[in-house]
Amino acid sequence: MKKIRFGIIGCGNQGSFYAGLFIAGKIANGEVAALCDINFVKAEKLALKFGNSKPKLFSDYKEMIKAGVCDAVMVETPHYLHPEISEYCLTRGVNVLCDKPAGVYAKQVREMNEAAEKSGAVFGMMFNQRTNCVYRKMREIIASGGIGELQRVTWIITDWFRTQAYYNNGSWRATWRGEGGGVLINQCPHQLDLIQWVAGKSPVAVNGFCKYGRWHDVEVEDEVTAYLEYDNGATGVFITTTGEFPGTNRFEISGTRGKLLCENEKLVWYKNSCDSSEYAKNSPTIFDYPEYVKEDVVTDGKNPQHAGIINNFADTLLGNGELFVRGEEGIKCVELMNAIEYSGWNGGKKVNCPVNEDEYLRALDERRAKSEIKTCCDEKVADTSNTFGSKIS
Repeated sequence: MKKIRFGIIGCGNQGSFYAGLFIAGKIANGEVAALCDINFVKAEKLALKFGNSKPKLFSDYKEMIKAGVCDAVMVETPHYLHPEISEYCLTRGVNVLCDKPAGVYAKQVREMNEAAEKSGAVFGMMFNQRTNCVYRKMREIIASGGIGELQRVTWIITDWFRTQAYYNNGSWRATWRGEGGGVLINQCPHQLDLIQWVAGKSPVAVNGFCKYGRWHDVEVEDEVTAYLEYDNGATGVFITTTGEFPGTNRFEISGTRGKLLCENEKLVWYKNSCDSSEYAKNSPTIFDYPEYVKEDVVTDGKNPQHAGIINNFADTLLGNGELFVRGEEGIKCVELMNAIEYSGWNGGKKVNCPVNEDEYLRALDERRAKSEIKTCCDEKVADTSNTFGSKIS
């Protein structure tokens, strides 16, 4: 059976992790045909892990594309480069699976999406958390009206504890010039995607309260509390940090007919006997409330994570399935991230979501102009396999 020939662009932490999935035989219809990194030593070291079936090696992704050795590429570089590389490959007919985030600022992501639409190539995003059976079930219940009208969205995701050594593991990390942000752009793109995908709604306004270098010697935010507003009057809170231990991962969505609570990989559904807003209007008693039942939700138990996304992407290219996460969807989490960041730069004032793309870019450029790329060792490759926050099935 034909296998999709993948090229991995970027052989650092994530690129090495994905290579390991292929080496372990977890990608049924794909193989690694090429590795590319501007630090050629990283590509050479990673290639040794493939044994006799060594991929072709490149230090320039454009040369790799010109060589015609890949049907698809996986983009695993620092964030600013995601749109540039993806757009180059897409416009030359090479399919792209881009890691999160789609980009640092929405303007560049929008341009990438426009290029993808014109290209005819398949464009996917590595939103592996969407494969989690718990989040899929939450989305399904909400879409079917299971909690009624949306009232509140709350996500406390503070189990991202990171040491200073982590931030020192790469000259580009935690700088405005090299990374473009901190915990929002690095750790939380999945949650900023899910909070919209699961609820079926995107915030229309935010207040972002960001702390820059609160717990680490970094330029960017390592603690955030954001207040969200939705078009139907619902509100939300998103709290995250890399400086708190032990942390919490609690995702709760409330509506007029109940709520869903996701914590510790389990999903609980509180089902109201009737619509709470109608009950409040019509009940004759002073301290009365609707009856409800608490149900432990049964899911299909499947949570294939990164391997699931890669297999789905390969199957789609072979005509054996439908793409689970379209690349164009990546802009939503970038827009929300930009809005929270922009509000934080302006003392937490309320801003519309999405923010004006040109205004955001100007404000970001001001910070990039003053940013300093760190001097540290870029040779190290860390094992990220236990850092993704969800168990793999």
